[in-house]
Amino acid sequence: MKKTLLLLALVTCSFYGFSQDALYGVRAGINISNLDFDPDVPAGVDNMHRNGFAIGFFGEFAISKGFAIAPEIQFSAEGAKEEALRLDYIQMPVLLKFKVSDKIALGVGPQASLKSHEYEDGLKNLSFSGLAGIEYALTDEFFLDFRYAYGLTNIFDDEVELDAINTNMQIGFGVKF
Repeated sequence: MKKTLLLLALVTCSFYGFSQDALYGVRAGINISNLDFDPDVPAGVDNMHRNGFAIGFFGEFAISKGFAIAPEIQFSAEGAKEEALRLDYIQMPVLLKFKVSDKIALGVGPQASLKSHEYEDGLKNLSFSGLAGIEYALTDEFFLDFRYAYGLTNIFDDEVELDAINTNMQIGFGVKF
């Protein structure tokens, strides 16, 4: 599955890489994340939010004057504050961006996350989220953005009889080249 995701990322980037309206860049941000347990937080689990960071590289490829697709590769520290519930991911968000004005763009899309630490720890190695965000252009090169990711898959392995999804707010700053 990891090889499939990597191949998909490379194909997506190379397919759009020859576009004349392509921008590339880096972005970094802070995360405020937590786990949303269903139905309730288990006894003895301290489910406090975790402050983390994210850093990554992106491409932005114009589809038309008002729309763009923006695949990205990023590292993101998420999960909850308790050590056993910390989740560090290598993520691949793919945003469909709609330009509202010269300064503001809205984005929505899927995000695949590959856990970047222990392999057999009771947490799934691959998860999926829905992502929505807003971007504000400070200049032609620099921007601020806010994103919200809502987990679509249970983060625990099937053998663990718990259900929880990861939720994350991300405030970022980026540079487009």
